[in-house]
Amino acid sequence: MTVSRFTRLFARCWWFNVKALTQSSFFVLTSTIQPVIFATIAFYMWRAGARPGSLLYVALGAGLMGVWSTTLFATGGVIQWQRWQGTLELNVAAPVAFFLILIPWTAGPAFVGLYSIGSTLLWGRLLFGVPLAIVHPLGFVLSIPATVTALGALGIVMSSTFVLYRQSSAFANLLEYPIWLVTGLLTPVSLLPGWVRPISWCLAPTWGVRAIRSAALGGDPWFPIGMCFALSAAYFALGMFTMANFERLARKNATLSLT
Repeated sequence: MTVSRFTRLFARCWWFNVKALTQSSFFVLTSTIQPVIFATIAFYMWRAGARPGSLLYVALGAGLMGVWSTTLFATGGVIQWQRWQGTLELNVAAPVAFFLILIPWTAGPAFVGLYSIGSTLLWGRLLFGVPLAIVHPLGFVLSIPATVTALGALGIVMSSTFVLYRQSSAFANLLEYPIWLVTGLLTPVSLLPGWVRPISWCLAPTWGVRAIRSAALGGDPWFPIGMCFALSAAYFALGMFTMANFERLARKNATLSLT
């Protein structure tokens, strides 16, 4: 496939998915309302602990929680929705490789999840007076697309497993809270057991939240940004491999259309 054809495919699939997600009350709740609720709880907890200077730290973590939830549920749900609508077999059998179709499918939810960061920061500023001064503006601007790219690439890996696993929505629900905890979105990874840290290093939200927080609060955002792009490349390679094998197994076992 040429670059121009892939660009048209990506743009059309991405735009269709974004429109579908923004019209879903569930994803509006997940990407805007839920992070605000969690951020409010965290704000009061941190204020009760006499740590008001960390409110921006909490706000950014709560925003990333919404990005992760939107990406996770959408990548799990999109396969299930395709099964319900009877279009999964058509997409798999299309001349375009199914892996290329998955890329805009997973990039769309990650983009919609950006509402989480904006709504959480705005809510924290208006209600709690969270300062929005950014120490490294350029690093902050670059860290957001790096994080979204990494989360979208991780979504491709998960979607490839959901093709084979029929109860993909249940599997997606299982992954939400552990990833919040392991990647340090609200609780620092340093407070967790030592064996958790190597796991967190392999997950994109860990480096995404480090990059955004370092750019906003001060520190070196460039290494976490580089790790986001490095993990994105690794996720793409892994997703391509797993998709080819899981798609083959689904064809062999005739399980694409089963719900």
